[in-house]
Amino acid sequence: MDIIALIALAIGGALGIYLGRSLFSKGSTISRSLQQEIDEKEGRLRDLKTKISDSESRIRSAEAEAKATAKEVLADARLQARELTGKIEKDQVRLEEKERGLDQKVQELALQRTNLEKSQSHVKELETELKDASSAHRQALEKVAKLSTEQAKEQLAHELEAEFGEFFAKRIKAKEQEIEQTVEDRARDLMAQAMQRFASEVASESTTTAVQIPSDDIKGKIIGKEGRNINAFEQATGVDVIIDDTPGIIVLSGFDLARRYVAKLAMEKLIQDGRIQPARIEEIVGKMKEQVGKMMLEFGKRAVDELNITGYPTDLLKIIGRLRFRTSYGQNILKHSVEMAHIGRMLAEELGVDPTIVLEGCLLHDIGKALDHEVIGTHVEIGVEICKRFKIRDPVIHCVAAHHEDIPMATPEAFVVAAVDALSGARPGARKESIEAYFKRLRDLEELTKKFEGVQRAFAVSAGREIRVYVDTKKVNDLEQEKLAKSIAENIENELTYPGIIKVNVIRERRIEESAR
Repeated sequence: MDIIALIALAIGGALGIYLGRSLFSKGSTISRSLQQEIDEKEGRLRDLKTKISDSESRIRSAEAEAKATAKEVLADARLQARELTGKIEKDQVRLEEKERGLDQKVQELALQRTNLEKSQSHVKELETELKDASSAHRQALEKVAKLSTEQAKEQLAHELEAEFGEFFAKRIKAKEQEIEQTVEDRARDLMAQAMQRFASEVASESTTTAVQIPSDDIKGKIIGKEGRNINAFEQATGVDVIIDDTPGIIVLSGFDLARRYVAKLAMEKLIQDGRIQPARIEEIVGKMKEQVGKMMLEFGKRAVDELNITGYPTDLLKIIGRLRFRTSYGQNILKHSVEMAHIGRMLAEELGVDPTIVLEGCLLHDIGKALDHEVIGTHVEIGVEICKRFKIRDPVIHCVAAHHEDIPMATPEAFVVAAVDALSGARPGARKESIEAYFKRLRDLEELTKKFEGVQRAFAVSAGREIRVYVDTKKVNDLEQEKLAKSIAENIENELTYPGIIKVNVIRERRIEESAR
């Protein structure tokens, strides 16, 4: 037991020695680490102290510089304040001098106003004295002349009229003739320029249309058994079919251009198809009528597009397109209207009037002729109603209503439309009629004029556009001459049918003959 105790004691002592050494070694390591940290923190503290010292040094330098700058700025401000104060004082002195000068001028103006008022008062007194003296002088003259002032003026006017009336009348008449000639020459030049600038084809529409056929054998098919086919065709189209010995053609005759065009298209279609019978004729004619209806709209669109007119509704364009199938003395109405619009725009630009009103007035002036065979009334009345229905502008409606002088022309645009209408209808080749109808129209015009009392002779000139009437000076005086001209014009309008305007020229020539022996 003792040995074991000794061994245990020896082992415990050895273990204690080992543990003591280990703890001492660790303690010395820890103390060295702490010492190093302390040294590092002391170094950092010294660096911070150094930086703080540098910062305090810079702050003191900045404060010194700021104080020096502030002193300089303050000194400059004081100097500028002194300069500004001196300038203000000088300006104040100048203002005081100006005020004194103005006060002096005000006093001078007041004095001048006082003198002026005195002068005006003196002038009024002189004017009153002059009026009194003039009145007294006039009264003295009237007493001496035994005439009042009004009587003297009237007497002087009579004397001047008697002495110089004929002279001034001749001068006035000569001036009027010169002005009329100048205006007429100017109008002629403007119309000639407009016609030269616008070039259109000169073509007239006839009352017949020729249709080419491939062979004369087709004529038998067109006639049909006992004339059934040709009768059905004429009844469906409303035109006459003329089949004669002329080789290679048949002729469609009718005054309605639209019906003739439908008949032409239908006949060409039937000839091409070869099946010519009453039922087929009715079918083809119905289709061609629809096609022509579409073509009317297309013609209307082309017309407004050519004239750069926009905003017209489709129904109005169809009515305008129908004018393509309407003629007047052989002249196509739609071509006539478009031609008028071009010439009218040129004249309007030269004369300084509204070209858009003239343009629309020319295009729509004969719009009533598209429906005059369907609606009661003149083409002017129908045209005005159409324009009102489609809300056309009032100035354009006035041009339509006045282009044949049914109402007085109230605007320059209306005069231009009427002039261009006559110009387009009267140009060579525009319209045509037979030689028999031409001579009959001239004879009727002359005979109608000769029926009036006091008419000695009557001559239709200018292709029937003017009637010259010579009257008996013993039966017709100057006043009756004017009444006679109006009566003849009214009678021509009521009883004759004619294109354009007829000028009535009543001539009263007075001749005095004496014999010297």
